[in-house]
Amino acid sequence: MSTLQLKSLTKSFGDVHVIKGVDLDVAHGQFVVFVGPSGCGKSTLLRMIAGLETASTGEIKIDNAVVNDISAAQRGCAMVFQSYALYPHMTVYDNMAFGLENAGMAKDAVRKKVTEAAALLRLDSLLERKPTQLSGGQRQRVAIGRAIVREPKLFLFDEPLSNLDAELRVSMRAELRDLHARLGSTMIYVTHDQVEAMTLADKIVVLRAGKIEQIGTPKELYERPINTFVAGFIGSPRMNFIPRSALQAMPVLVSQLPNSATSVGIRPEHLRVLAASEAAELGVGLLLTIAQAEYMGATSLLQGTLADGTKIEVMQQHAVPVTRGDVVTLVMDASKLHSFNANEQRI
Repeated sequence: MSTLQLKSLTKSFGDVHVIKGVDLDVAHGQFVVFVGPSGCGKSTLLRMIAGLETASTGEIKIDNAVVNDISAAQRGCAMVFQSYALYPHMTVYDNMAFGLENAGMAKDAVRKKVTEAAALLRLDSLLERKPTQLSGGQRQRVAIGRAIVREPKLFLFDEPLSNLDAELRVSMRAELRDLHARLGSTMIYVTHDQVEAMTLADKIVVLRAGKIEQIGTPKELYERPINTFVAGFIGSPRMNFIPRSALQAMPVLVSQLPNSATSVGIRPEHLRVLAASEAAELGVGLLLTIAQAEYMGATSLLQGTLADGTKIEVMQQHAVPVTRGDVVTLVMDASKLHSFNANEQRI
């Protein structure tokens, strides 16, 4: 069993408070993703778990044992960094074997572990190559393989796909999901990319300014965000936020809102552009002036503004024949509305 508990964890660099009281439980075999904007403290939190940074206050427990005063080498964590950090003069095999050999493991045991990890990561045919002869994705797989051979209690990933191009990131995400399913290990993954978080995680931890805003499954965070920050951060395109005052053209909808609601949130896919005949017949809806229309094959993304200047994005599952400057009528699925109060908290 490989579990992790963080209790009232803080970290300060002088007068700068980076982590401001984090509590978290990670069960054995979970894939947990820390996500948030740059500077929110997610990488610092990961480095504290690894033992590369010292906690100011609070406890870090791995398998129910407090590890605050235990060195990084003894914690049983293996970290994969954004930079591959491979030895350029060594072969793939030697890069993966180096840590085990340094620890005094027998050569036959080292070869067995490296060979098994290479097979798992489809690196069998590359073991005699050097890092300069590999693609970015292959180098990152070598870095992951170097972690696997150690058989750690926790795998810690610090934005490992950031240096890869968009197509390679997609394929590597699939490989990481497959790897997690096969190993069944506990993995903690840091990213600023919410698409990575949504596609990889069993559980997402959303951080802002050193504090946890919300913890939940991707589905829970997408469908029940606790505040406007989480609602706007999780989802691509992001959620639309519309002031209550901008909804006066839809009096029936407004009458159904909680009295304390000052704004509503609606996902782009839950808005619909009415045909001209429908708009004339219904006589209600929001008027959106189109600023940009993007046809993406399976969907169309419309961007525009309401009469009060609120910016809106609309995702449609078909081509919409509009151009910049056109005015269209929007209606929304009221069952998909999120109501927020003046403090930006979900009602």
